[in-house]
Amino acid sequence: MEQGSVFSTGQVAVNAEELARRLAARGRPGRRRSPDSRAELDRPRGDHDLNPDFFDPAQSLTPAAVLVPIVTRVPEMTVLLTRRTDHLYDHAGQVSFPGGRVDPGDRNAEAAALRETEEEIGLPRRYIRLVGQLDTYVTRTGFEVTPMVGLVAPPFPIVPDSFEVAEVFEVPLDLFLDPAQRQTHSRRFEGKDRYFYVFRHGDYQIWGATAGMLVNLAQVLTEPC
Repeated sequence: MEQGSVFSTGQVAVNAEELARRLAARGRPGRRRSPDSRAELDRPRGDHDLNPDFFDPAQSLTPAAVLVPIVTRVPEMTVLLTRRTDHLYDHAGQVSFPGGRVDPGDRNAEAAALRETEEEIGLPRRYIRLVGQLDTYVTRTGFEVTPMVGLVAPPFPIVPDSFEVAEVFEVPLDLFLDPAQRQTHSRRFEGKDRYFYVFRHGDYQIWGATAGMLVNLAQVLTEPC
């Protein structure tokens, strides 16, 4: 597999194999880990990280899974993302990872992430090398999302489902690993200010749960080993 540079602008330089090693070393974290990755914290990662009032330990959660596809381009690795079509009922027009609910026929979260990726963007699972998972992410809307990280070596086919996916695009991974690119915005929601992470790349605004998972990825790749 090609060994693109993952992080060239900060103190840590990681190639594709080092990225895989770091993810594998975490095992199956499930809930959020402390900075040294040894202890499980008292609540999962989620929209409530910046909005404590959103956290409800009694909330009924629907299992879901997404793929965080890292494209091993040289010299600069990228993250593959989708933009949802504008007519969808949920999250219309938003930037997201390929993924969705874990169906009864899915063996586990890994199978769900690979199935949804193939259905949404036509990327067959044989092009994806799963290397680990990030922390479980709980959304305000009641989903418990397992983010699976996969390395994708180009060239590979992309055939988006035109009903769900308006666009598939790539963003340099370095952008998400640079703390200066991470913004915190707010919107008024149900009479309160709701805070969320935002990354900008050209005309794209990447925010909400997708940005939260990318913050987690940055922590994994930049924390001391």
